[in-house]
Amino acid sequence: MLCVPVEARAKPKVLSVVMHSDLRVIDPIYTTAYITRDHGYMVYDTLLATDSHLKIRPQMADWTVSDDGLTYTFKLRDGLKWHDGLPVTADDCVASLKRWGARDGMGQKLMDFTASLEATDARTITLKLKEPYAFVLDSIGKPSSLVPFMMPKRLAETSPDKPIPEQIGSGPFKFVSAEFQPGVKAVYVKNPDYVPRSEPPDWTSGGKVVKVDRIEWITMPDPQTALNALAAGDIDLVERPPWDMLPILENDPRLVVHTLDAAGFQTIGRMNFLYPPFNNVKLRRAAMLALRQKDVLDGLVGNPKYYKLCGAVFGCDTPLATDVGSETLVRGNGMAQAKKLLAESGYDGTPVVIMAPGDVLTVKAQPIVAAQLLREAGFKVDVQATDWQTLVTRRNSQKPPKEGGWNMFFTNLTGRDVANPISHYQINAKGRNGGWFGWPEDSNIEELRDAFARAKSLEEQKEIATEIQARVYDQVIYIPLGQWTIPAVWRKEISGILDGPATPIFWNVEKSD
Repeated sequence: MLCVPVEARAKPKVLSVVMHSDLRVIDPIYTTAYITRDHGYMVYDTLLATDSHLKIRPQMADWTVSDDGLTYTFKLRDGLKWHDGLPVTADDCVASLKRWGARDGMGQKLMDFTASLEATDARTITLKLKEPYAFVLDSIGKPSSLVPFMMPKRLAETSPDKPIPEQIGSGPFKFVSAEFQPGVKAVYVKNPDYVPRSEPPDWTSGGKVVKVDRIEWITMPDPQTALNALAAGDIDLVERPPWDMLPILENDPRLVVHTLDAAGFQTIGRMNFLYPPFNNVKLRRAAMLALRQKDVLDGLVGNPKYYKLCGAVFGCDTPLATDVGSETLVRGNGMAQAKKLLAESGYDGTPVVIMAPGDVLTVKAQPIVAAQLLREAGFKVDVQATDWQTLVTRRNSQKPPKEGGWNMFFTNLTGRDVANPISHYQINAKGRNGGWFGWPEDSNIEELRDAFARAKSLEEQKEIATEIQARVYDQVIYIPLGQWTIPAVWRKEISGILDGPATPIFWNVEKSD
């Protein structure tokens, strides 16, 4: 047996990364938090995927559709194994789709149109519809939260309201649970048994070829500390550097500064419909009238190069874009109306409990700016400092604010997540029965979403989307506060980072010596 000297052995390639948030919740079906979605892409795989032309492509499975459009047949490709060595089966995937379909807004709508979903043999998934539905493939191939990740049946049968007990996927990386330290680091290693597709990688589609041995997500809440580590070579990539540091970073010859998701994000405010004061639509309207997009975006981003005033619920510069209902937010001229409406509403001084995370750059400013504007309008405001992962957990609570609940929080949605009334989980208006945190219940919106799903033309879709947007603003289902982009920054020794709506993606990434 030939012994290779220690000094001649290849040194493992380790990629060290500072993501936009600490990782604590690790079930990608349990929460819509993007850090958990990003974790999901490391560990799990998907049946279908989306390319950069917004086309749905095969990933774990190919598909056929019957002539009448009512039966979709998915065939699993060869070589699929779970991280514990067992083969991936159609039964696993059916259970995964059902768990996702109970939790995700787009999945719920797909299940509304589904007559049956079953494994017809070990590698075949058959989905039969009650009537033709145009969003079947878009739903199963959606690139962002909640992504329909596949997991073993024994995990997928966990209630969607409870996190899964372990992390076993079939994806290109394995999660190293023994090294997971929330608040410190999360570790992933290359899955040697993963068989990538042969097509070139493109967004979340194509071959997921892993070119490093180990990836460490290092938690560094202080941006300056992270950038110092990047400059020193201790960190290879920072997902979201501060906007005010970008001119310096762009002039550093050792670094690459690049916007991976050109569509960017919509920043939003969300109220809790279950408890005072925001169970009263007049008070929701008063609060919205008090807010100004420019104030929020100046506080969050600062540089207009990276933000856009935009009241379009489904994103500006998109086929469904309209400014209906958004005038006061975009123009910032609603404060006098807010004060008047608040006085007329009989507001009794119930404090607005706003959760304010201080550890994530992109959700840090919004609650502070909003609190100031709400106080100016006459609201009593209780800003409660927290961290993002605590907020992600606490927003699940339906308890009254005095018992650990909340009245308002702020977050960001990718352009793909808000693209239409089916994917946009903020406008899911099913209340406690499958709605998103805040739990608005509005049968009018749900009827319009159904109508959109059945629309036969883009013009018909536009008309329905405009009606939905008008209703969203009238009932203050949520508050769109403008759009922004942010580049990532990495050392020039790193190459192969893919653009996409769920970023950064770590397959295809190389690290030179």
